[in-house]
Amino acid sequence: MSDPKNPFEAMMAQAQEMAKAMNPGLEDVSAKGFEEMWPTMPKEAMEMMFGKSANPDGLDAKTRLLLTLAGLTCQGAQADAALRQTVRHALAAGAKKQEIVETIGQMSVFAGIPAMTKAMEVAQQVLDAQGDDET
Repeated sequence: MSDPKNPFEAMMAQAQEMAKAMNPGLEDVSAKGFEEMWPTMPKEAMEMMFGKSANPDGLDAKTRLLLTLAGLTCQGAQADAALRQTVRHALAAGAKKQEIVETIGQMSVFAGIPAMTKAMEVAQQVLDAQGDDET
């Protein structure tokens, strides 16, 4: 084994070469753009699957999504796409900007300031894209 690349680097290089050969335009495609193609789930669908429909005395979809946001923050805010999607879904479920900010801010006690700051930066991308209507 004289190749200094690790197997993952070799696989990624091979995939890039293949994409370039099949369609030169794919060379510059960013995976980040794909997450915007996924629609936000309607509040009613979230309530049906994750909210009070299955468990009338349980948590509503908005609360469940805020808890998910807290969990993603506590994991170090490493999953940017998951954070952005969760913020989008929380907004669709009725969460206000202040609730999202407070949820992430509260996690500084448990996850630390760097994780909270990273999560806040990622959430801010979504909040900025949403504008100021009702958030």
